[in-house]
Amino acid sequence: MEPLTHKKLGVGDQAPDFTLLDQSNRSVQLSGLLEEGVVVLFFYPKDYSMGCTAEVCAFRDNFEAFRDAGAIVVGVSADTTESHQGFAERHRLPFILLSDPEDAVHKLYGVEKTLGIFRGRVTYVIDQQGSIRHVFSSQINIDKHVKDALQIIRAISNGR
Repeated sequence: MEPLTHKKLGVGDQAPDFTLLDQSNRSVQLSGLLEEGVVVLFFYPKDYSMGCTAEVCAFRDNFEAFRDAGAIVVGVSADTTESHQGFAERHRLPFILLSDPEDAVHKLYGVEKTLGIFRGRVTYVIDQQGSIRHVFSSQINIDKHVKDALQIIRAISNGR
């Protein structure tokens, strides 16, 4: 039976908890990450594709700024944990990549396919109370995913 597609989540919604495997085959639960800090959860279409490589490298290049602001960066795609492991090693990614091969978490968050074909590229900023503070969706404006998320994280860390 096909899992239900949930409504597209927006600012002010509670982020649904989930557990997925990371690139090292470890179970990672969103609620556990939120205990450590604000979470930047970005969904991207596919390991090794040109746009996705640019996106993960942009998050990598700004990783210190996210960490300094108290944020945890997490990428999600439908690729396997093995693909994620190679992708993370090749591009020296210092953050978690989660495997969602059944698109269950994509559906839980309402991440829609572009043109009904390409998996969505959506970034969520989730505060430590589990509230979604920012959503940005764009297949082509890759730098804005990072720039906007970092701006929101800094505002959260400054108490706004």
